[in-house]
Amino acid sequence: MTTKKEQRRLKIKFHIRKSVNGTAERPRLSVYRSNKQIYAQVINDLTGTTLAAASSAGLEKMAKIEQAKKVGELVAQKATAAGIQQVVFDRNGYLYHGRVQALADGAREGGLKF
Repeated sequence: MTTKKEQRRLKIKFHIRKSVNGTAERPRLSVYRSNKQIYAQVINDLTGTTLAAASSAGLEKMAKIEQAKKVGELVAQKATAAGIQQVVFDRNGYLYHGRVQALADGAREGGLKF
């Protein structure tokens, strides 16, 4: 059974995913946020493959905002190593503030263009 908050997020997520698709030229940077960790993947939706991924699971203990920024920098570093410069940002139904915004800022500082 899902809560109203989860249902709201899923409704927003499906609305966003109608227009946000990753291609080979501009893959999708997808964010998943749990209570303790944050994850980011760069996905090519045409082939259904993950091109780069990073998470806060292996990082040292720090504030969640700092962790999110570090994950954004890590995924940007891995994406540029794979030859990706531009992405489309998929916030996955989460509001664009706090950890999601920090991850996006870290990815921009790492060299990705949204």
